[in-house]
Amino acid sequence: MTDHAGSSLLALLDDIATILDDVSLMTKTATKKTAGVLGDDLALNAQQVTGVKPARELPVVWAVAKGSMLNKAILVPAALAISYFVPWLVVPLLMLGGAFLCFEGFEKLAHKFLHRQEAEAHKKELHEALKNPGVDMKELERDKIKGAIRTDFILSAEIIAITLGTVAGESIGMQFLVLAVVAIMITVVVYGLVAGIVKLDDGGLYLSQQDNEAVQKVGRGILWLAPYMMKTLSIVGTIAMFLVGGGILTHGLPPVYEAIHHFAQGLGGVPEIIVPTLANGVFGVIAGTLLVAVITPLQKLWAARSA
Repeated sequence: MTDHAGSSLLALLDDIATILDDVSLMTKTATKKTAGVLGDDLALNAQQVTGVKPARELPVVWAVAKGSMLNKAILVPAALAISYFVPWLVVPLLMLGGAFLCFEGFEKLAHKFLHRQEAEAHKKELHEALKNPGVDMKELERDKIKGAIRTDFILSAEIIAITLGTVAGESIGMQFLVLAVVAIMITVVVYGLVAGIVKLDDGGLYLSQQDNEAVQKVGRGILWLAPYMMKTLSIVGTIAMFLVGGGILTHGLPPVYEAIHHFAQGLGGVPEIIVPTLANGVFGVIAGTLLVAVITPLQKLWAARSA
């Protein structure tokens, strides 16, 4: 009896270890595929909390992080329900997500041409509001949090859709584990980094005021680096959106996918690895261009009719 119980326990532990290994492997794969959304999520959320008082930056990040977890608590069960009851819908949703990434990526590139006046007006309005002592800063802060949570919902939906596409062939239990791990991990990583980024200038200022000259130089270096980090993060996030979004679309279009890989195989060596990635990016840019060309006039028409 003792030997049987011991062997059963070892078998159970082995099964648990196998499951955890599978979850870890699929989580790693899903995280790689969501790189474009993660970069954009990080840049957007860091930008969303700018403009609040330094003492309120971390509380605002925490409030948005809690809203993000609530978003994912809604999205994960919804994704599982789709996978269980209407599994054929996973691929169309994934394609829709890829198209959205390409659209958003190209819209960001064209933003200064398409929405320059709106962006400048918004910046001016925010600047004037911050200078006005009669403005309710708590209300302004609440608006920022609500806007950030709405943005997070869209990006979280993309992350969950891409992850679901990665584990669509697995059991419902495995899908739940991977989706839950990815949801929690991404929220912790993204908002942990956002908290670090928004306080980076405060850390640099603190170090620059210390007595030690070497520490002061480090502080000044951080203050110099902070704005460039945000710009770099935004650029890398945009590039990744085209690569990931284009990759999703080409995988969903077998003739295009096969043509790209057939051409790359003929090259051999390093080009065989690099060319498909570059082709996905180019396809993503083309798709984004077409989507912006079609959707932007429709958005303007809708806004004009609603006014």
